Amino acid sequence: MFNSLSDRLTATFKNLRGKGRLSEADVDATVREIRRALLDADVAVPVVREFTARVRERALGSEVNEALNPAQQIVKIVNDELVTILGGETRRINLAKNPPTVIMLAGLQGAGKTTLAGKLAKWLKAQGHSPLLVAADLQRPNAVKQLQVNGERAGVPVFAPHPGVSSESESATGDPVAVAQAGVAEAKSKLHDVVIVDTAGRLGIDAELMAQAANIRAAINPDEVLFVIDAMIGQDAVNTAKAFDDGVNFTGVVLSKLDGDARGGAALSVASITGKPVMFASTGESLDDFELFHPDRMASRILDMGDVLTLIEQAEKNWDKDEAERMAKKFADQEDFTLDDFLSQMQQIRKMGSMKKMLMMMPGAANIRQQLENFDEREIDRVEAIVRSMTRHERVAPKIINGSRRARIAKGSGVHVSEVNGLLERFGQAQKMMKKMAQGGGIPGMPGVAGPGGFGGARKGKKVVKKKARSGNPAKAAAELRAAQEKSNAPKALPTGAAFGAGNEEFDPASLNLPKGFEKFLGK
Repeated sequence: MFNSLSDRLTATFKNLRGKGRLSEADVDATVREIRRALLDADVAVPVVREFTARVRERALGSEVNEALNPAQQIVKIVNDELVTILGGETRRINLAKNPPTVIMLAGLQGAGKTTLAGKLAKWLKAQGHSPLLVAADLQRPNAVKQLQVNGERAGVPVFAPHPGVSSESESATGDPVAVAQAGVAEAKSKLHDVVIVDTAGRLGIDAELMAQAANIRAAINPDEVLFVIDAMIGQDAVNTAKAFDDGVNFTGVVLSKLDGDARGGAALSVASITGKPVMFASTGESLDDFELFHPDRMASRILDMGDVLTLIEQAEKNWDKDEAERMAKKFADQEDFTLDDFLSQMQQIRKMGSMKKMLMMMPGAANIRQQLENFDEREIDRVEAIVRSMTRHERVAPKIINGSRRARIAKGSGVHVSEVNGLLERFGQAQKMMKKMAQGGGIPGMPGVAGPGGFGGARKGKKVVKKKARSGNPAKAAAELRAAQEKSNAPKALPTGAAFGAGNEEFDPASLNLPKGFEKFLGK
């Protein structure tokens, strides 16, 4: 969503690189470009004015003039101000001292309240809570049925005493206020610690909508009122947020459809205009595409500095610890990396979600955005199909896969033989890299990294011997070269004693650096 804004800001900061000192003209030009970028992103005009004024004031202050790198200091200032207008700090749900915690959802029709209710319920369940969904939207056709389906997918019970309406021609007969009250009572009797009440929306702001929402709020006295807003709504987000704030006095904002291709100004405007924090973000159609909103991480994404913390959290949540320990032990024992291991790692990565989303969280991802957009998520499915078309023996010993076997694998997985060849070639390179790393040789093509055996660098305890510089005198240099050649050609003294050692010394098979498990064939 923030691709356009991110590109504009990144291009603006590139113009500052290499400057040891920034003049007032440089700052004004930078602030002007930032203003244009924010307005193009549909950020509200009052927010843009306040933002650029603070950036200009700080950019002309001592923190930039005295900085070693003024350009980086400007980026830091913009990052700090973005965090401020996005809410400053991460805001979490205020849980009631005496359960259940009542959460009411409000917003326009089409903003995604019902889908978000299922996402929030599943997220809370993963946090260890026992949520209950209450279907109080009795006016939109099939809203109750949609909530029941979402609840079933999330594994969360739904309280729906009234079926609602099933078509546009049918008029609503149920009382949403009574349903909401009965839902809270049901949660208390069934010992649910969180209640999520889904309310009705309208295509526009009207008095009837606000009156009904206000009556529900007064009846159930919720601990949190979350205003769900479509992140693609643009400049109208400010007016809509103000109207709902006046009508129901919401406590937090949830951004839906944050994975869309709109310019994202709503996210940068609502928190600043209303003073209410953005608490959650919906980033896709799946019930798992839901996350806590972190202003500092979102600012980093906008400035193309990545969001590694969210990436780590997703890995910790989805990665199988037993599988990770198995692979770590196999790595430590220097066992071969097989296609079965490769398939297992691919499945672990798939659990984390979309590859595009994960890669876009890496710093500098904007530079490869075009390649990421062209990346086909189904490529992982094809790779998995190829590996599953192999026999168990072929996965363990891929060197036996000849031409006829490759043709059979390609036919079984529905791909061309060239794709099978490409996979085997990439796997061979990965296998060599894993083996080299396990032996302490480091990753090919990368500088030395500290690790087992001293990756890529000198072995611990061994002294690095520098070559002696050759003399600048041509005659003396030639004499040194002849002496070195004679020394290398001289016959070396052969060791005396037994074939595997001198005298009666104890034989140690480990000294031969044989493959693991081979020492059992050398028994006395």
